[in-house]
Amino acid sequence: MKSVRIWFEKRGLAIYTSHLDMNRCLTRAVRRANIPLWYTEGFNPHPYITFLLPLPLGQEGRREPLDIRIEDDEMPFAEIVDRLNAVMPEGIRMLEACEPVCKSNQIAAAEYEITTEFASEGEAEGFAAGAAAVMASGVLNAEKRSKKGIKTVNLCDMTRSFDCRVEGCTVHTSAVLAAGSSVNLNAELLMNALFAEFTAKPERNEISRLRLLLEPSSPAASVARIAVRSARLSAVVLPFRMSNTV
Repeated sequence: MKSVRIWFEKRGLAIYTSHLDMNRCLTRAVRRANIPLWYTEGFNPHPYITFLLPLPLGQEGRREPLDIRIEDDEMPFAEIVDRLNAVMPEGIRMLEACEPVCKSNQIAAAEYEITTEFASEGEAEGFAAGAAAVMASGVLNAEKRSKKGIKTVNLCDMTRSFDCRVEGCTVHTSAVLAAGSSVNLNAELLMNALFAEFTAKPERNEISRLRLLLEPSSPAASVARIAVRSARLSAVVLPFRMSNTV
């Protein structure tokens, strides 16, 4: 048995594919690619395919990780990628594959790029200035749904870095948000809270998750570091070869 971590991108119309449908899609693609998928043992065997941190519906993923296990220990990583890309639907493309070097519970944050278009330059500049001021204040309360129900949380506590720049009628936001099994902030929830704060009505709002980040205390953290403008989290790129971390 061989464990494989595959990095893929999800763009275009594929962003409207749910997590459940993505699981089905990958299972069928692996079979069509003639990759000998490993099945769990027991009364009800099922193929081993795991998404480390599922992408919310409607959001683009530039570098998303998933783990599979295959029975062929000798199959090269590059061949796995090529076989899958030959059968994947439009909008989903495998980037590279490697041996897993960390676990999903080591994920601490995610880096986002958010593009918001307004009807006028004045609206864009007003929203960017207001959003930056609110985030700098350290208080932005919103209702967040969890397994225990709905509760009011301060979204600034889950925001590691936040930066806006304006180009004409468009606001480009770069943010690093808490992500993982214990604390997780959806970028859509953050932006909707900011829109409500200023009664902003954007023409378009597109969210792209660029990469997942680990806590620096993780054993795999020495693989590659990136600068994050925040004193609260010195993040590192989820491990991969150095040529693919930027």
